[in-house]
Amino acid sequence: GERLCSAEEATAGSGTYTRHGFIFSSLAGCLEKRSEDSGLPIVSVVRDAESQLLPDVGAVVTCKVCSINSRFAKVHILYVGSTPLKSTFRGTIRREDIRATEKDKVEVYKSFRPGDIVLAKVISLGDAQSNYLLSTAENELGVVVARSEAGVQMVPISWCEMQCPRTHTKDFRKVARVQPQFLQT
Repeated sequence: GERLCSAEEATAGSGTYTRHGFIFSSLAGCLEKRSEDSGLPIVSVVRDAESQLLPDVGAVVTCKVCSINSRFAKVHILYVGSTPLKSTFRGTIRREDIRATEKDKVEVYKSFRPGDIVLAKVISLGDAQSNYLLSTAENELGVVVARSEAGVQMVPISWCEMQCPRTHTKDFRKVARVQPQFLQT
């Protein structure tokens, strides 16, 4: 709603509107003035591309587990695809959304631990608490990075276990079968 200039000085472009002889901004963003051959410059407001990136239904997101209980895991969404977010969003992985099979036998503490980095898919934009609902019910989704009690990054040894390379202790996790396009080089 910020007044940019008089409508006599320029033509309204994208992200703007004209009212009472003035051009106003309809978006939060950067002012852009382009000169045209016809005479009057075109005034536009352009958003920063990263600022409008939001997790959408069906998007694969990277998140960090904050807390767990018997019914769900609370996470902070850090990336959408391979793009880092400027601010984190809260998400929830419910017990029934952890695995595709034997959903009634899933135990949250045997799937995730606080601090784990998880690949998940957005299944719903959530509820009044603005939590995104996430799912790891595919082979490619689940824990990708976990640390043992010794502070060492654990190695996956099956689809449901990770092992500490230092102490050789095994912990249960819902392990992701990471696809090559998600591996960082």
